[in-house]
Amino acid sequence: MNYQLYRNTTLGTTLIDSLDELIQQQAISHSLRQKVLEEFDKAINYALANKVRNRITFKGKLNTYRFCDNVWTFVIENAEFREVIDCIQVPKVKVVACDGKGNTVHNRQAVDDY
Repeated sequence: MNYQLYRNTTLGTTLIDSLDELIQQQAISHSLRQKVLEEFDKAINYALANKVRNRITFKGKLNTYRFCDNVWTFVIENAEFREVIDCIQVPKVKVVACDGKGNTVHNRQAVDDY
């Protein structure tokens, strides 16, 4: 299973906008648009699971959490993200962690501004 949550990233929304523009120009079909998005989902999930080696730590005040359909959602206030020497502070962030067990792709974590 490939999660579609990366379609809401800047890269994903730009791809969707470009595909929609090509559909309006009648350069591609709706079915091709869907196939491209499915390939994007596979590629981004694979790349994040297998190619990215950076690690970050974060801390903050846990506002809410939820577990539904094997997806954890956390809302953290006053979050601080650290990677070696860099530190970023944000007032509120939503962390979505998807279960990748049983799949070839281990999609574990995506962080979106809340």
